[in-house]
Amino acid sequence: MNVLLVGGGGREHAIAAAIKKSRHEVLLYTAMSKKNPGIAKLSEDILLVKETNVDRITAYATEHNIELAFIGPEAPLAAGITDKLHTHNIDVFGPTKDAARIEVDKAWTRNFMKKHKIKGCPRFQVFDQTQAVEAHRFIDEIEDVVIKPAGLTGGKGVRVMGDHFNTTEEAKQYTDQVLKKDRVVVEERLIGEEFTLQAFSDGKHLAFTPAVQDHKRAYEGDKGPNTGGMGSYNDATDILPFMNRDDLDSAKEIMQQTIDALNSENMSYKGVLYGQFMLADHPTVIEYNARFGDPEAMNTLPLLQTDIIDVAQHVVAGTLNTLDVTFEEKASVCKYMVPEGYPEHPLKDSEVTITSVDDSLLFYSSVYERDGKIYTTGSRAIAVVGIAEDLRKAEQRAEKAVNSIQGRLYSRHDIGTEQLIQQRIDHMKVLRKG
Repeated sequence: MNVLLVGGGGREHAIAAAIKKSRHEVLLYTAMSKKNPGIAKLSEDILLVKETNVDRITAYATEHNIELAFIGPEAPLAAGITDKLHTHNIDVFGPTKDAARIEVDKAWTRNFMKKHKIKGCPRFQVFDQTQAVEAHRFIDEIEDVVIKPAGLTGGKGVRVMGDHFNTTEEAKQYTDQVLKKDRVVVEERLIGEEFTLQAFSDGKHLAFTPAVQDHKRAYEGDKGPNTGGMGSYNDATDILPFMNRDDLDSAKEIMQQTIDALNSENMSYKGVLYGQFMLADHPTVIEYNARFGDPEAMNTLPLLQTDIIDVAQHVVAGTLNTLDVTFEEKASVCKYMVPEGYPEHPLKDSEVTITSVDDSLLFYSSVYERDGKIYTTGSRAIAVVGIAEDLRKAEQRAEKAVNSIQGRLYSRHDIGTEQLIQQRIDHMKVLRKG
């Protein structure tokens, strides 16, 4: 089977590794904007191309008789790559451009949730370029707000009261800044513990991965600017230590309602639906993504026991309910290593030396290879994943792997530690009592 992977980051390295573990005889071809050395080693051939160049990637797919394509990042989905590949009778694991609006257009998504009375939607309003006065009035009404550009911002456009600004006047200034280029979504700020729930979707049925918690803040103790994600963990069960079974069931119900609503509007959503939730007394949807999370894919895909090609084929066929999708009951801790100065002033073109990560996994993200050596580009460089029977051992393995990599890099050593997880548990106890 000839399989195409689009994308060249850490998430895509994890997808490539899962594909190459398949029982099927797979020839993997990859289209990516920069050569990821880890993915390149797993591929028969690679195409270096902008990942939104839908026409060139489609031509490459037809040249190599691709039967099945996996789309990693959101940008090619937004550019309509799934629709284009479909016109050449190529099966795609990834939603159409229309369905991918669930991530691409935050304003559309909030209005869609409101229209279909989907649970877990916070108080919000959407404003366009002509409605600055109305937006300011709504900010005064709510006060404790989150300001979101409607479109894609690479995870870095959302700003939150108390973190990015401290007064409603500052929130209004940022709103005006957003409105120069985009619509804006103004929401109530949610307080709680964040978690991610990802699910395979065939348009009607969902098969869920274990819940994961990502860490967006750059520095230990959840300090510093937001990033694309500094690391993540999952427990040996499908819930996180600060969650209970009802929390997970409620999040699953919300995601199923969302898939049902999409289907009712003739948008058959096939691929991965990623729900980011804030948990207090119940889960509330922060946002949806139309693909695997990065880093969350690196926690869940290595634990996937069911063949990913089988999963993708059932997704495409709409028969996911007939496949038993299972995961190893193990904990994992993912820690990203990033260049010094990341995210604001990252060091570029710095050499990285890797000795051995022993029994941990290593996924390349934004690096390049020259003369057999690995160099940073300025974004998240390398992720390591420790997997074990419990979180303590998984974190120790991940930390040991971090210490085996030399270079002008740093990572958050607190991700997955007992101390940080206990803080989450204690926080939830306070919230539930309140």
